Amino acid sequence: MGYSAEYLDAGAGDYQDAAIGAGMSPRDEQRHLVAYAPLVKRIARQLNSQASSVMSREDMEQIGLMGLLEALRRYGTPDTGFGSYASLRVRGAILDELRRQDWRPRTVRQDSHKLRDGLRALTRRLGREPSEKEAMEALGIDATDYYQHMLDESAEEMLSFDEVLQETTDQAHSAPSPEESYLVRRSLEQVLGSLNEKEQRVIQMIYEFELSYKEIAAVLDLSDARVCQLNKSALAKMKAALQRA
Repeated sequence: MGYSAEYLDAGAGDYQDAAIGAGMSPRDEQRHLVAYAPLVKRIARQLNSQASSVMSREDMEQIGLMGLLEALRRYGTPDTGFGSYASLRVRGAILDELRRQDWRPRTVRQDSHKLRDGLRALTRRLGREPSEKEAMEALGIDATDYYQHMLDESAEEMLSFDEVLQETTDQAHSAPSPEESYLVRRSLEQVLGSLNEKEQRVIQMIYEFELSYKEIAAVLDLSDARVCQLNKSALAKMKAALQRA
């Protein structure tokens, strides 16, 4: 289901003058917005599966739509290369807003660093990855705080990984969707070999089936926090593999 005309008009008003300056009439701009709206929805859906605690999917779509408008303004009349260009601009607009929001105040970030350091120390002391119960007892936090910590850590790793993935896609000069989408999936498949079985399943459920953490947790019979942890470790490994490629 696409965006309504009213939804598109709400974001397009501020950009009509720019569109005319780029040699594009408001009517043409509207037509291209409708044509590429599915690209915005697809990107917002994928990013929202990773950072839903930071920004709603509707907000991501609004920001992505503005990124699409900006792409039209800069690029001009779309041709066969516009899909790739617009995809990067839309994704970049949403990621920039996630960073701008700085959803965790300095004190919260400092607490997060302490929790991260505590988990690393506990892992070294045990010689293995601690269980959730062991981690919560050692850190002195409850299940809610532990899950929020893992969720924030996973979101940060997602942002970092997505930057590398954007660079990979840009360097490959991918074609418009669905070819661009295929390239992203292929890039992910190439680094899946660096993951263990559980990490592979989590990544596949997120990127291929676009399931939420809660849905994945139910399928794999894991806690939400454990899914966040697996996602974070998987993204870190995949980012390292892409950077070596």
